[in-house]
Amino acid sequence: MTDTEIFPQLDIPQTLAAGPGPGNTDPRVLQRFTAAGVADHMQPDVLRGMVEAKHMLRDVMGTRNVHTFGVAGTGWSGLDVMFNAVMPGDKVVVFNNGTFSGIDGLTVRMKAATAEELAANPLDPKPAFVTIIDVPHGESVSGEIVEKALAEHKPKWAAMAHWETGSGRINDLRGFSDACERYDVMGLIDAVSSLGVEDFRIDDFPGVHGWASCPQKGICCLPLTYAPVSFTDRYIDVLKSTGCRSFVHHPILEARHWGIIDGKDAEKGVYHRTHSPYAVAAFHEALRITLQHGVAQRARDYAFHEAALREAVTTMGCKVSSNMTSLVVLNLPEELAGREMELVQNCRANGFGIWPTLSQPVQIRIGILNLLTQEAILEIATRFGEAMRELGAKIDTDAVRDGLNRHYDTDIAAE
Repeated sequence: MTDTEIFPQLDIPQTLAAGPGPGNTDPRVLQRFTAAGVADHMQPDVLRGMVEAKHMLRDVMGTRNVHTFGVAGTGWSGLDVMFNAVMPGDKVVVFNNGTFSGIDGLTVRMKAATAEELAANPLDPKPAFVTIIDVPHGESVSGEIVEKALAEHKPKWAAMAHWETGSGRINDLRGFSDACERYDVMGLIDAVSSLGVEDFRIDDFPGVHGWASCPQKGICCLPLTYAPVSFTDRYIDVLKSTGCRSFVHHPILEARHWGIIDGKDAEKGVYHRTHSPYAVAAFHEALRITLQHGVAQRARDYAFHEAALREAVTTMGCKVSSNMTSLVVLNLPEELAGREMELVQNCRANGFGIWPTLSQPVQIRIGILNLLTQEAILEIATRFGEAMRELGAKIDTDAVRDGLNRHYDTDIAAE
């Protein structure tokens, strides 16, 4: 019999999370998380918090969809719930222009595959009725691309990431929704990276019937709290007629636990899973912060600070290829080409969490989730410049700092 090894207490140092997500959780959210009593998950205050959270979430998402609630887990949990309406043999078109829309496509292929198709290639099935429309890395999915694909294939479902974090590109949500309406296709949107960052109301896009996001990006809540989802009545009616091969991630059963029963808000929910009082308190506070900031104002703030960081890295000789406002995706100067992973690892070793892209070509991703201050952007730019200099790049620090000062001085003057 071997002795049991008891490891030392785990201490994780503070890190400047300047990647695509998870973002920097607001101290108010952490305080609510740790201050929650060890309550039964059906305790009245926990249930009240869930009721209030679903109503606040509808305001954040801009919807009257009753089936709007949070799925326990990360963004992948919310996406799994949304895609669970796709059944074997369903005809689906998925638009792929990066790592995460690619995984969305794999999820759909797994769910739409027949038993024979899944058995033929369990980890990468190729169902006959699923069409993947590949758009090159660094390019956006346009309305024209969606229009052409839906006109040709006429599927039951179409799926697209709103913001593709793998490449930092915004895809054409309006064009997607309009094309789905035109061809009577039920649109499904991965809004993991856009919710809480861009100013949009989901009810303004009637071609989209399913939405899924995550807690740790725009909502800036702890990664393992609740992934926001929202479904139209038509989506729910389809689900009622076809069913879904899941208990835990069944959209209708999940909704019942949030007090959404038979298309209405009930007085109380029906047990479905054991919710965490800590997670409810944190999610509730994150939504309060979002609404207090205002979705429109938050979107303006992201655009303003992203422009400052974009200018700073461009002054350092980098070439930005993204158009998201929470994330800058860039190519290093020619003299550092091929050393992207080395630079990222050096930064992480010093508590500065930036990311590479997870697919080819390898680029650098620098995010500003919940880092919407002049001081934060200056720190990110300074630390990134220092990391580049350590690898031999020649950075004009004064020019970078002067550019940032001009950007923020302009804002002060405008006020």
